[in-house]
Amino acid sequence: MLFRKDTGADFLVVGLGNPESRYDNTRHNVGFAAADYIRSKTGTKLDKAKFRALYGVWKYNGNRVFLMKPQTYMNLSGDAVWLCAQYYKIPPENIIVISDDVSLPVGKMRIRRKGSRGGHNGLKSIIGHIGDNFPRIKIGVGEKPSPDYDLADWVLGKFTDRETKVLKEEYESVFSAVKLIIDGQTDKAMNLYN
Repeated sequence: MLFRKDTGADFLVVGLGNPESRYDNTRHNVGFAAADYIRSKTGTKLDKAKFRALYGVWKYNGNRVFLMKPQTYMNLSGDAVWLCAQYYKIPPENIIVISDDVSLPVGKMRIRRKGSRGGHNGLKSIIGHIGDNFPRIKIGVGEKPSPDYDLADWVLGKFTDRETKVLKEEYESVFSAVKLIIDGQTDKAMNLYN
């Protein structure tokens, strides 16, 4: 895996999810929803269809930031991330991944510089392509209601109206955390939001 280390200005922000409208407002698509929030706040148009993804570019503090929603389905998210990162020579430490986390309450956030997949197949796919040395923002979607409840059914289930309201408020924190990470202030983001 060869990445050019002199990119300096290139970052990739990836919201994870599944690409069909039937997955809208599901727990597994909270990464897509966060990416849509960032898109609306920055005026970024996700109008480029390449790398098995939809993406657009926004400028932030002199940085060119690529905002991406992979169109591969969750389990193959790494394909899109890898293709874009290779094309634009973006090193793993400049790739910020936003995903759901069933171990956190709805609306809570956890930021990590790197780490394991934590049982998440989208993260597993990305780690399989670029390694685990990339920052990630995990958004809580709540634990299964009981141990015997099927995990796939849970993460593909819809949020309640109350949960949706809580998450909409949390997306502003996600956006702030993304900007801090791009600014090289990951520790500050972790201290503020973990």
